[in-house]
Amino acid sequence: MPTLRRRPGRHFLLLLLALLLPSPPPARAPASPGPAAALLQALGLREAPRGAPTLRPVPPVMWHLFRRRDPQEARVSPRRTPPGAALRPCHVEELGVAGNIVRHVLDRGASSRPPQPASAAGQCPEWTVVFDLSAVEAAERPSRARLELRFAAAGPAGGWELSVARAAEGAGPGPVLLRQAVPALGTPVRAELLGTAWARNASAPRSLRLSLALRPQVPATCARLAEASLLLVTLDPRLCHPLARPRREAEPAVGSVPGGACRARRLYVSFREVGWHRWVIAPRGFLANYCQGQCALPAALSGSGGPPALNHAVLRALMHAAAPGAAGLPCCVPARLSPISVLFFDNSDNVVLRHYEDMVVDECGCR
Repeated sequence: MPTLRRRPGRHFLLLLLALLLPSPPPARAPASPGPAAALLQALGLREAPRGAPTLRPVPPVMWHLFRRRDPQEARVSPRRTPPGAALRPCHVEELGVAGNIVRHVLDRGASSRPPQPASAAGQCPEWTVVFDLSAVEAAERPSRARLELRFAAAGPAGGWELSVARAAEGAGPGPVLLRQAVPALGTPVRAELLGTAWARNASAPRSLRLSLALRPQVPATCARLAEASLLLVTLDPRLCHPLARPRREAEPAVGSVPGGACRARRLYVSFREVGWHRWVIAPRGFLANYCQGQCALPAALSGSGGPPALNHAVLRALMHAAAPGAAGLPCCVPARLSPISVLFFDNSDNVVLRHYEDMVVDECGCR
């Protein structure tokens, strides 16, 4: 009678994810966190979001970036990623900058702003926008800080001029950081802040408070600011690998085969099973897989269809065959891993896209 296999429990899945996700070692080793805390730390979160996040539409640019990088999405819709294209894990091709973390940060000052501020005689109003960047770690280096504004107004024939200045809390606007012409308001207005709001080689500020003014070139009706957001791309070198490793198409074996050769076995990790489906947007889960099997002769010599076995593994297998008590068999361990990308809400309800290396076991070998 075949034995019934139990599905992994929630604690087991949390422990597995905590072991898979990369986490830089601290300067001084404190008490080891639990599996959930270790995984949150690897995801760049200090704590799990309290309750369900404030649901809002995911910006199209974030969906586009995720679908281009997610191997499962690429297989379903090959047109999103050209066949054979190797995406650099530390580079955002669509934006032309280095980075492995993309955040879409909404304006925190919108809730306290009246729908249409009163304007002085002959002048259009100014707006104060606030972006909370406290979740950005000190090790992250910004490579793109794109301000995106949506206005509601009919554009005059002469166009507009946008000015952006620092705004101290409780004080008026400071010196103007940048000015740029805006031909029309039918499409989002974008302005690059990196190098103006803060230096290119500096860390992102904890909070960014700006004063915006949009003035028509010729007398016309003032525009209304409908939405302000910040697209922030950063590079965390601790999560960056120099070589891209595309996902293999081969499916791992399902389940375990007692006495079988060393190879990758199928293991699907569901974010719903660990209770994170409320704030993880995509994917719903991923194939983490694991390694299992024998590394005795002749499996250790042939490499079991995967990469060639190390000479040391072959030597140990030969020694074990000649004298089983003298040396143990080599271990069946991951020999090739591939990355995943995760799209989620952070503690501030911002949409975050992070790229994680070495999350999926593609091949196993004897070591």
